This record gives sequence, C-alpha cells and structure tokens, in this order.
Amino acid sequence: MSCQGAPFRADHVGSLLRPDSLIRARQDVKRGFLSAEELCEREHEAIREAVAKQESIGLPAITDGEFRREWWHLDFLSQLHGVTLRENPGVKFGGTEHQPPIAAVTGRIQYTRPIMVSAFEFLKRVTRRTAKLTIPSPSMLHLRGGRSAISPEAYPDLEEFWRDVAAAYRESIAAFAAAGCSYLQLDDVSFAYLADEKFRESCRRNGDDPLELPRRYVQTINEALRDRPPGLAVTLHTCHGNFRSSWATEGGYEFVAESMFQSNIDGFFMEYDSVRSGSYEPLRFLPCTKKVVLGLVTTKVGQLESEDEILRRIDAAAKIVPLENLCLSPQCGFSSHETGNKLSHDEQWRKLELVVRVAEKVWGTTS
Repeated sequence: MSCQGAPFRADHVGSLLRPDSLIRARQDVKRGFLSAEELCEREHEAIREAVAKQESIGLPAITDGEFRREWWHLDFLSQLHGVTLRENPGVKFGGTEHQPPIAAVTGRIQYTRPIMVSAFEFLKRVTRRTAKLTIPSPSMLHLRGGRSAISPEAYPDLEEFWRDVAAAYRESIAAFAAAGCSYLQLDDVSFAYLADEKFRESCRRNGDDPLELPRRYVQTINEALRDRPPGLAVTLHTCHGNFRSSWATEGGYEFVAESMFQSNIDGFFMEYDSVRSGSYEPLRFLPCTKKVVLGLVTTKVGQLESEDEILRRIDAAAKIVPLENLCLSPQCGFSSHETGNKLSHDEQWRKLELVVRVAEKVWGTTS
C-alpha cells in the first residue's frame, strides 16, 4: 500500500451536526405531520448544503454528515437480518440519562437487502470530490452485549456467528463498491473501549474473554475485507465513545494497538484529543505501509484548539511514526446521534477549517 490517497492529510470522521430544520422534520415524521418522501427531500437539501460547505473549506473527503441516520451505527446494524435493538445494560455514557440501545442478535445474521447504498449513490452524485462512506465495524454486532446478547439458539457455536457476520459484511462492501465507493470507513469503538479495565470487566460478565477479543475482531474485519476491490481504500476509526459530548471509557492503546494494527486496512483514525487516550507510544506497532490519523481536535466542546499546540503534538507523534505516515482529523464525529454534541455549527466548521489549515502547513497539502 502506498502512503498516497485515503486517508487524507486533512480528514474527518464523518458525522456533522444536523440542521435544526432537519431535526424538526424528523420529529414531524414521527408525529405524522410529514411523509417519508417529504423527509427524504429535506435530507437531500441538507446534504447538498453540507457537501458544499465541506468542499468550500477544502476537505478532500466528503460525507453526507450521516444526516439520514438517528445513530452512527444502529441504523445500519438494525437492517441486517437477525438483529434486534434492545436496552443497553452495560457500561454507560457519563452525564446523560438517555443511553444508546444495543444490537442484540436474535437470529442468523444475513445481508438480505441493500443497506444505505442509495444514500451513498446520492452523495456520490452531489460531490466533485471523494465521497466517503462510514459504517459500523463488524465488531459492533458483538461489543456492547457480548455473548450474552447473541441468541444461543441461533448460534450455539460462536464461530458460526463470526463467519456469518463476515459474510454479510462482504456482501455489503461489494454492494458499496459496485455503487462506486472508493473510500470506506469502519467505525469501531471496540479497540479503544477494550483499553479500559472497567469495560474489560463488563466483557467478562457478558461471557467473553477481553484478552481474546482484539484478535477476534481483527480476524473478522480481515475476513469481511477479503474480497475488497483494489480501488477501495478502507480505514478504521476508534474512540472512547461520543454521545452528547460525553464518553464511556478511557485508557491508552497499549493493550490493543499491536492487534488492531494487524487489520488489513489503509489507515487508523485514533482519538488523541485528551489524556483520556494516553501516550503515542503504542503507535510504535504501526506497520510502515499504513497511516495513523491523529484525532487531535475535539468534537466534544466548542473551544477552538491552539494551532501551535496541534503542531507541537504532531511533532511529538512524528518522533514515533514518520511524518509521511501521519494525518490529522477531529477525534470523532460531531453528531454520533442526531441530537449532536454540545457545540454550535459555526464552532464545528471552524474546527474543520483548523484541520485543513494545519494539514496544509505541515504537509503542504490536504490530500
């Protein structure tokens, strides 16, 4: 793999704050005041505006802001055959009463119909740049509930579950590639979560061995990507959670980095906006053919980071990983749930402009 192309020097994780008008429109649909067709047109309009804004500030990779989703992950996972959403009994996000559901496996996992393909096709039509697609990683079907959230009737042998998950993802990825996708991001909080001992303890309660999970997740990711076409760049994003400006776990990547970096992908988006994620030392395990996208700009608060501080932190990472293998992004999306994080739209765009500005200063390019 060459160090050219995606991930880009100035990149972003994907989700953007929803316009107030779109949030109201989704509420109107739930109350029966607006049809699904009318909502789709509102989404089209909002996505066109978000695409134009991303292009205007110089981002090479353009997303639809995940404007058609309620959750960053559940809208995809819940459309796989065999998946049901249920209340989360495990580790909670701090500072908020409302918690994301989890995906429970109640039947055999299958990819039985196109999922988000038409949404990607619309994005590709309305941008002149690289249309970037974000979907949850295969491990997100397991992480939250673990073995206890997977039906023993459907899967008495967990190896069969992993085979079915990888097969379903291969079909999904093939459908996206056929639609013209050249940049796919797998959002996977599992590796960062497993850096936290309290989360590892919740895994044990769910009937899983947290020492084994990083290897198992990487193996499934690699099986899912087994047949990816040569023109499809794939990245992985991990963080300690992002819900209404709160997080769920903390801890450095030492416990998981060596395994995570064995994923057959092109780059790793890693949260590094605070002491919550520890030092850069685990980056020493990065293969020389891959990139790390440093998530140095937080999406959790509106205060803009110092450009000098971002430059200093890139310099520090470059003492462990060659500068040519580094990129820059926010640490997560701005709106993992449709309600979004606690910052303004203007603050969001200023942070993305900062990413572009610093990338141009450090590498002389955003791509």
